[in-house]
Amino acid sequence: MPLRALTLYPAIDLRGGHAVRLERGDLSRETRYDADPVARARAFVRDGARALHVVDLDGAFGTGENQAALRAICAAAGVPVQTGGGIRSADDVAARFEAGVHAVVIGTLLVERPDEVRAMVARWGARIVAGIDARGDRVATRGWLADTPASRDDLVRTVHGWGIERIVYTEIARDGTGAGYDVEALAHVAALAPVRITASGGARTIDDLLALRDAAPENVDAAIVGRALYEGTITLPEALAALR
Repeated sequence: MPLRALTLYPAIDLRGGHAVRLERGDLSRETRYDADPVARARAFVRDGARALHVVDLDGAFGTGENQAALRAICAAAGVPVQTGGGIRSADDVAARFEAGVHAVVIGTLLVERPDEVRAMVARWGARIVAGIDARGDRVATRGWLADTPASRDDLVRTVHGWGIERIVYTEIARDGTGAGYDVEALAHVAALAPVRITASGGARTIDDLLALRDAAPENVDAAIVGRALYEGTITLPEALAALR
């Protein structure tokens, strides 16, 4: 039986116009990598990336925005860009699409204003992606600063009912740690509803990617990789070759 495909999304997290990485979403554990995120985007594409994942951390934390950098990345990359962070209204979604992105990842609004998200899905369809970030079985919002009583499992089922086709799922305890994807949690989430899942948080080596591909359910068909690419514990050409 042929092995299934796993799409890789190199991550560019923007803060103050720079590409950075955080550990578990903690601003005090920031590592800054690039003064020019556009050059980073071009490098990822040159190395074989067929899509990019761009997060506006300033938007997520309510400290500003990186719209100019996002627009420049979209113009330069030549591949689909999905983006999240700081989406608080339909106007924010429209602005991201106007900047050139392919898909917008909605997180906080799933919990705080679900009726608005349903209207977004009705308007933009599969270009709206649900970003579900969890500590265990509870959802965190607003850049992971706000813990909520919202059930992860209920939210997965709910967004599927709205017509959302893809979820970016992050186990916050793993994000930026290099501890590997939480395959058990991903399998649990993937079994809740017939949606496609993008795994986020924890990759450090190619073995982590292979373990995800080989052990997770088939609807876990994509993975976001960040810190490992910046620190060289995974190189994109090698990862793509291994998964191919």
